[in-house]
Amino acid sequence: MEIKETPLPLVWQMRKEVMYPDFTIEQVKLDNDSEGNHLGLYVDDKLVSVVSVFEEAGVLQFRKFATALAEQGKGYGSYLLQYVMDLAVTKHCTAIWCNARLSALPFYERFGMYAEGQSWTKHGIEFIKMNKQFK
Repeated sequence: MEIKETPLPLVWQMRKEVMYPDFTIEQVKLDNDSEGNHLGLYVDDKLVSVVSVFEEAGVLQFRKFATALAEQGKGYGSYLLQYVMDLAVTKHCTAIWCNARLSALPFYERFGMYAEGQSWTKHGIEFIKMNKQFK
């Protein structure tokens, strides 16, 4: 396995395929994609998982975390999220957060994240903010 910077067109394609298959590529782009780091986890040179990372004022946010459907359940997402958690610590961030699908709440809790505030629905999907503070 290898984690490395990944070109945005590949990131957008993974987002579309996994998260929003009915959307166009334009619809899965983030307004501030140009400001983030876009990481991909590769297995035998094949992209299997992506995440976009944004840092502001010592707080790390990760967005659009997706693993190819055929590769889910194999630990790749956990490996990539641990990498992002370690990155936050290396950068001396005070916290890390994401807007998570409510269905993924147990996954993020395994990494010490906790739900914060009320959930909301967007595009028919229920989300909740997940947070983790660092000492």
